[in-house]
Amino acid sequence: MEEAVNNAESKQQKQWLAVYTKPRWEKKLQTVLQEAGLECWCPMQVTERKWSDRKKKIAEPLFKGYLFVHVTTPQRTEVRKVPGILNFVYYLGKPAIIRSEEIDTIKRFIESDNATITVVSKESFEKDTQIRVVKGVFMNQQGKVIKALNSRRVMVALETLGQVMVVEFGVNQLETA
Repeated sequence: MEEAVNNAESKQQKQWLAVYTKPRWEKKLQTVLQEAGLECWCPMQVTERKWSDRKKKIAEPLFKGYLFVHVTTPQRTEVRKVPGILNFVYYLGKPAIIRSEEIDTIKRFIESDNATITVVSKESFEKDTQIRVVKGVFMNQQGKVIKALNSRRVMVALETLGQVMVVEFGVNQLETA
């Protein structure tokens, strides 16, 4: 009996999950899901685009092809039915649950003015020096040095959600792990 109660409670508890979206549908799907009463989040980053005749600042998704939803187990079916959502991100045969702490970390990354963030596939990196960030909003995050930009700045890969954020740091903000 107690097991059935715990099972029912876990079904009603909201969890953060990542979903795959059709290419360039992230913002549109966020609006659709919110209009359907489902909590979701598409991390956005303002970037400057340059055309031959002008420059313009635009907001674009930090994780291209991904959207985060905060839903209960029964709401997962509603999410799957939304046109444009391809599937949940799976880990070990189940939808991958993302800890709230990871969502909060990403929010801090985005709100930080001290870092330039680029998200790339982790397969494109070779193993290099392990580091730990000792100053700033990224404090205590561990990563790998990707390349030295000059004698005072380096690019570091910080892994989260199976993706890699490449962040530019001053060498005074890092130490070897």
